[in-house]
Formats: sequence, structure tokens, C-alpha cells
Amino acid sequence: MRPVTARLLLLLLALAQLLAVACAQEPGADSSSIEDAIEDEDAEDEEEDVDGDSEVKEENGVLVLNDSNFDTFVADRDTVLLEFYAPWCGHCKQFAPKYEKIAETLKGDDPPIPVAKIDATTASTLAGRFDVNGYPTIKILKKGQAVDYEGARTQEEIVAKVREVAQPTWTPPPEATLVLTAENFDSVVDEADIILVEFYAPWCGHCKKLAPEYEKAAKELSRRSPPIPLAKVDAIAETDLAQRFSVSGYPTLKIFRRGKPFDYNGPREKYGIVNYMVEQAGPPSKAVVALKQVQEFLKDGDDVIIIGLFQGESDPAYQQYQEAANSLREDYKFHHTFSAEIAKFLKVTPGKLVVMQPERFQSRFEPKSHVMDVQGSTEALVIRDHVVQHALPLVGHRRVTTEAKRYTRRPLVVVYLSVDFSFDYRAATQFWRSKVLEVAKDFPEYTFAIADEEDYASEVKDLGLGESGEDVNAAVLDEGGRRFAMEPTEFDADALREFVTAFKEGKLKPVIKSQPVPKNNKGPVKVVVGKTFEDIVLDPSKDVLIEFYAPWCGHCKQLEPVYTALGKKYRSHKGLVIAKMDATANEATSDHYKVDGFPTIYFAPSGDKQNPIRFEGADRDLEHLSQFIEEHATQLGRAKEEL
Repeated sequence: MRPVTARLLLLLLALAQLLAVACAQEPGADSSSIEDAIEDEDAEDEEEDVDGDSEVKEENGVLVLNDSNFDTFVADRDTVLLEFYAPWCGHCKQFAPKYEKIAETLKGDDPPIPVAKIDATTASTLAGRFDVNGYPTIKILKKGQAVDYEGARTQEEIVAKVREVAQPTWTPPPEATLVLTAENFDSVVDEADIILVEFYAPWCGHCKKLAPEYEKAAKELSRRSPPIPLAKVDAIAETDLAQRFSVSGYPTLKIFRRGKPFDYNGPREKYGIVNYMVEQAGPPSKAVVALKQVQEFLKDGDDVIIIGLFQGESDPAYQQYQEAANSLREDYKFHHTFSAEIAKFLKVTPGKLVVMQPERFQSRFEPKSHVMDVQGSTEALVIRDHVVQHALPLVGHRRVTTEAKRYTRRPLVVVYLSVDFSFDYRAATQFWRSKVLEVAKDFPEYTFAIADEEDYASEVKDLGLGESGEDVNAAVLDEGGRRFAMEPTEFDADALREFVTAFKEGKLKPVIKSQPVPKNNKGPVKVVVGKTFEDIVLDPSKDVLIEFYAPWCGHCKQLEPVYTALGKKYRSHKGLVIAKMDATANEATSDHYKVDGFPTIYFAPSGDKQNPIRFEGADRDLEHLSQFIEEHATQLGRAKEEL
């Protein structure tokens, strides 16, 4: 590159010459040549910068690659060792001298094996392409295909692995993840004590993101003794299997135990999957051997206590208890004991199941424990029902971590306050909880709970209570997603009783998150807001196709002209409505319309609004959306009369 001063002098000289010419020109003549000269000089600078960025440099024997030069460099090379690093990463700095020695060693091979590094904080395209989410990340590129390096970060092991991959006869090891189809599904799943199965769609972005983590977990779990298998099913190709297990979204993960399916509710990265499945492979109930353990459950516990008492492991009742525990292990912690001392403390005999609350959730309005007889002939379903029926106290603690497992029953009366059961604040929490207990005992048909106002800040805000000015607020969460907020007032048992009674008598109006109702809604696509969701989407006399979108969503913007064309196509059919709703500013007044991404499209058939059909296809074009409508429409033949 020329020195900056020389370039500057040349540019000034060119400007001077052009100005002289411009002064000699007649007024109105074209004087854009000055701008052209400047643009040419800028273009030259940019060209030089690009050339510099594309050049492969070397630092201490390690090649420096980036988004600009990567593909060109690796195109014709058999094997390349790559390190993705971050300049601020301490582990990367420690690894750097070792990596330079690795480069020096592999440079002496015949043929030499290139060793390169990539700053993942600036080469964002490459970092995304190779799923880099930690530093340093080491990969071996073999004929353009990335091979994850999972060994120790030592010079000897890395060099040995690279040389192994560089051999002409080397081929990638087979996937540890089993591939299941209709032909082998039952034979594999029925024989496995435990197996995790992923139902995926080839086009699904979330599935693609999960794939490398899932395969790494499969490799790790395959090395255990006994191994825990992981498998996958292409739900688009194997539609019968997907329908059989009610797969409605991707990816869907299920745990199977000897053919019986259970929902997977664990993490979706390698170590999370491994730890979760190791836990799941163990017994569903943990043994309690000392009385002190039970006493600690009661004194310090914050969740329901479930203990089965039996004669021993060969007791048929114990076997039935284990089967029931397996079906609920995702939701509750089960314990068992063969201790006579514990049985005496709990005032029961072997062959009993005890469900009780820790001391913080006990009250004078409810029994301290719920006991049932368990025999070898007792069905697991009966045991399961007993646990679920008595798992919640009269007024429990609704928490985000257990929300989906515990507080699903409606109506649910929630009292929001600062919940803290630590030593210094438990008295204040119990003071307010006692007020709720006074009311809850008189409404056994409803579920009552306290909830921390910070944990549920967004919910409190949506209820219109964020700025209430009160320390304690309350609401009723009803069936169909309807919500009712108590008017801000000084909280006590009488105020809560009056609020719950008004709800029971149907005197309250629901709170709905909604934009204003459109004044003009005569377009081919009906605009739905929270206040009109029930009138339009849940209209029992009409089929409705409803799109839930977000204004910032790129896929939604791409869909908009197609969706408008769809509305125009079916505009003449009075029994069908094509509609859309901004799901970020409005809420559906029915919990049957789950939105977990954008755009989400449902078909709500006339007469069956509680069972909408979700559009799962990857092709959101006019043809496929039309096919979806015509497949599920109940009254498509009814067209409007032309005026």
C-alpha cells in the first residue's frame, strides 16, 4: 500500500487540476468529474482494504482466517485444524502457546497440515455456520466437513487426532443417534428400559440447532454402562408415528420406558441432556433410611412430601408404587422407606402411601397428611390419582419452576405479594397467607395460591396491577385464558372474599390485553385484537384461519402478501374468515391457541373452536395454505351472494 502522505498529495494535485478546469468551464457545465475522482480514490482504498482482509496472514506459525478468506483457503485442502477463539477469553490466551506448538509440529508432516485460528467475535458468519457457542472451540475440517474435537486440550492428543483424521482411509464414525422408522420403532423402543426419542422436521430451525447437541449427548450416553440410547424420527416422513404420539410441534422429545411414553422436560444442550437422562435412568423413588431426613423434609421443605412405606423391595405393593412414581417422576419427588422407626413417626404401618405438606404450608383448615393403602393389587393409576389429588395445600406457593406441573387447574385465585420464606421474612409472608386461607377454606371448588410479584411481574402488568400502589394484589385466572383482576384496595380477607364471590356470581369483567378495536375492518384479511378474538375467531358459525404474527418478524413480513392474496381468494365465502392478530400486543382469550413462535397459524373449524388445527408445513405459500384450508373447512361451499 502507498504511504498515506503520498496518496494525499496525489489526491490534492488531482483536485487542483480539476478545479482549474472547472473554473475555465462555462456556468452550468458538468462538474461531476471532481466527485468521480474522489469516488475512484475511495474505491481504490476499499479494494486495497478488501485485498488485505482476504490475504491469509500468519501469526507465530498459525494461519489467520476470517469470513472473507476462509472458503478460498480451505477449498482444495484435505485437512485443516481450526480454533475459534475470543480475544478476551482467558482459556484461549492460556491455550495459545500450546496451539502454536501444534502448528509447528503439523507443519513438519508430509504433506503439511494447516493450523488456523478464527476470531469468532468478528467472523460472526463462520461462528454461526459452525455452531460456535464457547471458547476455544476446536474443529478439524476434513474435505470441507467439520469434525468436532472432543478430546483433551493437550498437544499430544490434538496432534494424534488430526493425524488420524488426515489419513486417506479415515471416514467419519457412524452417528450415535439411532434412526427410527415405522419398521423398527416398536422393536427398539419396546425393548429399551429407557430411551429418548426426538421427533423432528428436516426444515425446522430449532431441530437443526438441537442436532449437534443431541448427537454429542448420544455419544456421551452411549459410553455409559449400561448405555442410554438416543434416537430420532423424521416426523414428516413418518407421519403415522408422529400422529400416534400426538406430535404437534418440532422438535418434540419423549422418553420411552419399555414402550411407554413420557414427556421430556429437560434441557436441550449436551450436558443438560446427559445429566437429565442419567437422572431419569435411575429409580423413580429415592430411599429414605433415617428419621432425620423426614423431619428435615417437614421443617425445611418447600414442596409436597410423598413417602411410600413397605416391607421391602420384594413387596408387591412396592413394585406398584414404583410404577406409579415412574409416571409422575417429571412432576414430583417420590420417596420410599422400609424403616419401622419412620413408620412409627408417621403413625402408619407398612403398605401405606403418605402425602403431606411441609410445615410452612400446613394449616388448621386441612389434614396434616393424606394416607392410602397400597397393596400388590392396587393399580398404579389409583396411586397416581391419590398423589395428584393431595399434592397441593389449601394455599400453596405458585412458582415459575412448577407452574406447568402444579397450578394448571382453573379457576385459580392468585394473590401477588413479596413471597419470602427465609427466617427474617417468613412471618410477613405467612401473615398474608393466613388472610388467603380464611377465604380459601370456603371455596373448595377453586385453587388458591400466593405468588411472588417479581416472578410474575409481566403477568401483574398485563392484569393492569403493575401500578396499583398496593403491596398485595389478587386475580382469578379462569378457563379459556380469561383473567379477572381485583380492584386495588387495602388487602384483607374480607376484600378477597368479596372479590371471589363476585367472580363466582359472574359479576366481574375479564381483563384482556388488546389494541383498540379497528374502526374499519373490511379488508380481505380481518384484523383481530384481544377484545374481538372471541367474536371473530371463536364464532361457532364460521371457519376461521388465524395468523398470530409479530411486527418485527421477518418471516411474517414475507408471508404478508401471500396471506393477503389468500384473503382475496376466499373473500366470497361467507362461512370462512381469513384473520390475523399481532400476538405481541393482543392475547387470545382461549388457551387452546398456543403461540411459541412467529408466524403461528391455526384453523378454527366451526362448531369445534376448542380443537384448532395448527399449520405445520414449511411451505407457507398460496398453494399450500389453500390446501390446508380446503382440507379442514366445514362449509367452504357457501359463498356470499353478489350484490
